[in-house]
Amino acid sequence: MKYSKEIKAGIIAILSIAVLVAGVNFLKGNSFFGGDDKYYAYFPNSGQLMVSSNVTLNGVVVGKVMDVAYVPSNPADKRVKITFSVQNEDVKLPKGTVIEIGSLDLLTKGLLVQIPADISKGNYKPGDVLPGKLSVDMVTQVKSYADPISQRLQAMMSSIDKMVVSLSAFWDETATSELEGSLKQVKITIQKLGNVAQELEGFVSEEKVHFAHIMNNVENITGNLKKSNDQITSIIGNTKKITDDLVTADFKGVILNAETTLRKLNNVLSEVESGKGSIGKLLHDDKLYNELVETNNELQNLASDIQLHPERYIHFSVLGAKTKGVPLTGPEEKKLRKILDSIPE
Repeated sequence: MKYSKEIKAGIIAILSIAVLVAGVNFLKGNSFFGGDDKYYAYFPNSGQLMVSSNVTLNGVVVGKVMDVAYVPSNPADKRVKITFSVQNEDVKLPKGTVIEIGSLDLLTKGLLVQIPADISKGNYKPGDVLPGKLSVDMVTQVKSYADPISQRLQAMMSSIDKMVVSLSAFWDETATSELEGSLKQVKITIQKLGNVAQELEGFVSEEKVHFAHIMNNVENITGNLKKSNDQITSIIGNTKKITDDLVTADFKGVILNAETTLRKLNNVLSEVESGKGSIGKLLHDDKLYNELVETNNELQNLASDIQLHPERYIHFSVLGAKTKGVPLTGPEEKKLRKILDSIPE
């Protein structure tokens, strides 16, 4: 079948237009035939990101940057709108994903997709706006690191310059003469130190003999201690036995007995204080005390009367005279004699 030249020219034109449209889409960042998922993100500036830059996830290219637009009506942190596509159908963007403008290598900028650890909150749909952030580029990092160092170097150079000027002003003939005098003093000091070292050497040689005697005495002392080792061991053993006996002694029983005795003594003292018993009655019964005093007085009077008039109580018949007074039996007479003997003269 033959086609006319017009038909061939039309077919070629249509194919050319299709190739042109596909090429334009590819240059814009879309797939060759289009149909990719589009997403949006806002940034304070573009970070020199170009259209058709790569969109990477874990270092793998998953899409392209389709458009970089400036939106002056938005706030300062959202004035750059970036449209990007995800060409891989298997790649889903869960909620919490952050889009970052960063360096893919030393020369290339791109979008970095950061997936969160928790992907259970659902996924973004095509056409949604994702949060974006701008990473610090290498030049800015180097500058932020180098600026403080540069400032310190400038300050150090200024200090060195001042120090050099001060040394130049100080270093004159007077300073030179003073330096020479100081060197002479250092030389004299070194000579004195040498003399002291020689004296120390002589002192050490003289005292070496004394030190040897001291060491001999120390050796003798250690020998005597070694000979007395058995005695020291027996002393330690006896001490250990004494401590064991002290440990095993029935201190608890002794303390319990003492506590029981003190408790009984306290009970006795309580009864005495309350007037119970003979001692308590003697201490608290005034009537008994008065009777004892009265009895004592009567005994004193009786003793005095016996001394003055013994014939009233003891009678002796020498020639058969008549007995006077009250006759006493033998036991009563003995008791009366004991009373008279106990009375102090």
